[in-house]
Amino acid sequence: MIAMTMMVRDEADIVGAMVQHHLDQGIDLFLVTDNGSVDGTTEILEEFARQGRIELRHDPRHLKQQHEVVTAMSREAARRGARWVLNADADEFWIAQDGASTIRETLERIDPAIGAFVVPVTDMTGPPAAAGTGLQRLIYQDRRPDELMRSLGIHSHATPDVAFVASEDVVVAQGNHFVNVESHGQPSPGEGLEVLHFPWRSWAQFSRKVENAGRAYEASPHLKPSANHHGMRDYRRLQDGFLFGAYVSRHPSPEEIAEGLANGWFVEDRRVADLIPSPQPDDPLDESLAASERALMRRIAPLEKRLQDLEARERKATDDLDYRLRHVAELDAVIDGLRGELDRLTTANRELERKAAVLDSLRRRRLFRLCERAAVRIRSHHR
Repeated sequence: MIAMTMMVRDEADIVGAMVQHHLDQGIDLFLVTDNGSVDGTTEILEEFARQGRIELRHDPRHLKQQHEVVTAMSREAARRGARWVLNADADEFWIAQDGASTIRETLERIDPAIGAFVVPVTDMTGPPAAAGTGLQRLIYQDRRPDELMRSLGIHSHATPDVAFVASEDVVVAQGNHFVNVESHGQPSPGEGLEVLHFPWRSWAQFSRKVENAGRAYEASPHLKPSANHHGMRDYRRLQDGFLFGAYVSRHPSPEEIAEGLANGWFVEDRRVADLIPSPQPDDPLDESLAASERALMRRIAPLEKRLQDLEARERKATDDLDYRLRHVAELDAVIDGLRGELDRLTTANRELERKAAVLDSLRRRRLFRLCERAAVRIRSHHR
């Protein structure tokens, strides 16, 4: 049995296509937790559940509890007899690397003794849009170098996923990318799985996702993401009024696409586009507006980088000061403890001195009495 888990919030533009794709790929047990969606995602999932195709549960807390929820679903899959477990997001389309097999056929050929194996994730890109799923628009594998992406104010490419043999003791890390199941190798090249990732489908979807994530982190003070964490960086851009430009900058212009195809930074890939219709039609952006936003972000990116560097230095200085203050407090506690111990020793020493003085007095008295008796005997003897 092959199980897939998913925790989802407000992904109505893509979630139906994603679920149907993976059911067609041979997923036997699909466990889904809806995280308080309000955009129609819940209703789409409920229809799949009514048909008996997925099992749907609800967790409306917005506290970034993905680690907890996905771990529980993964353990449940193991208890119910799954051999393999795949933890997916709504914007991920898992496929076989060989192109001719389904996920089921691929996993049936992989020895479970491998334990867990890495599944590469490729971000898909294309022109921006105001709204729409964009599966027929986002048809380019994004292979731009990380340094180029950072120069545009964009975080680096997606982290690989993992496929693993079911375990009732599994622990899934926040983000779904890592588990505690030991890996004993990788499938042969071309015989594993891969993921095509559609994280930035439209301005409407992206801005909602950033706001949802930022508010959830604000409601979860126990989580301490770095200020440079991509979600928190985007949330700050939203608050500062620069998120639209950041969204547009993620998507190359027609000239950049042509250049990227020529130098290998973009690779056309229509495996999803030709098989899966987009649930929501695209509402394209005016290219002149997109061009002006890209130009603005190119001017802002160096300033943003300087601000990040200054904030990093400030955090380091604060951390150093906090570290020193913690150690001062620890030393003060040690000193207070030593003072208390010294007071106890001083009191004990005074008591010992008092007792020694009493004993010395008693010895002196006994010695005096002995001397008196000896003198009496001596006088008696001389008489």
